[in-house]
Amino acid sequence: MPQRADAPIGVFDSGVGGLTVLADIRRLLPAEDLLYVADSGHAPYGERPNDLIRARAERVTGFLIAQGAKAIVIACNTATGAAAAHLRGRHSLPIIAMEPAVKPAAAGTRSGVVGVLATSGTLKSDKFEALRGRFHGAVEVLTQPCPGLVELIEAGDFRAAALRDLLTKLVLPLLDRGADTLVLGCTHYPLVRGLIQDIAGPGITVTDAGAAVARQVQHRLGEAALLRTGETPGQVRCWTSAAPPETAAALIRRIWGEPIRVRALRD
Repeated sequence: MPQRADAPIGVFDSGVGGLTVLADIRRLLPAEDLLYVADSGHAPYGERPNDLIRARAERVTGFLIAQGAKAIVIACNTATGAAAAHLRGRHSLPIIAMEPAVKPAAAGTRSGVVGVLATSGTLKSDKFEALRGRFHGAVEVLTQPCPGLVELIEAGDFRAAALRDLLTKLVLPLLDRGADTLVLGCTHYPLVRGLIQDIAGPGITVTDAGAAVARQVQHRLGEAALLRTGETPGQVRCWTSAAPPETAAALIRRIWGEPIRVRALRD
């Protein structure tokens, strides 16, 4: 069925991290209706087998299409590496995916050393290796897998001592090796950007790909004549696969910063 310009945009992630991308899309395209699925019942994707990630991505994408989505945004770097090609081979609507912001980081580094914080799944993917290879010889791209970080962020206590301790152990080795730019290669990590910046210090640049993905959504919808226009702000609807859903729903509302209905996604 042909998509319509007044149809919503579907966005999903393994949990609440994709809300950072959803917010960037909202700022750039305020008239668009947005659908968001936090697959928190299966988080974190970063430590899961690729077959499971692809199955979850297909399940959630099918759900969003059934809700009328005109485009799908994979707001998860790990799911991009594991499932973007699979989804594009099965669905004809625009599918926009993530890529860690290594390119702008490489362009802006003064020391010639860039540090990438990401999940193990993202860093081990062929897609990331290809991205890293594009800058071989131009800048040094250091990688730091972050096991346990998504789980602490999903817990919702962004002031927890355990969270700061873990981030300190992850960030300081990159700085010790000369990195002056840090790439947040997981959509959860911008939720603790302030804490990362505080640990890194004012001379370190911290960047992520959310705004670039929002611009890509605008570009792809414009190409397909699917941009929604008008002065009325679009609506946002959310689902979570967490069981029970109430705790995840409360965290989603707190992060989003305005009233929003969060329904349970039933498998």
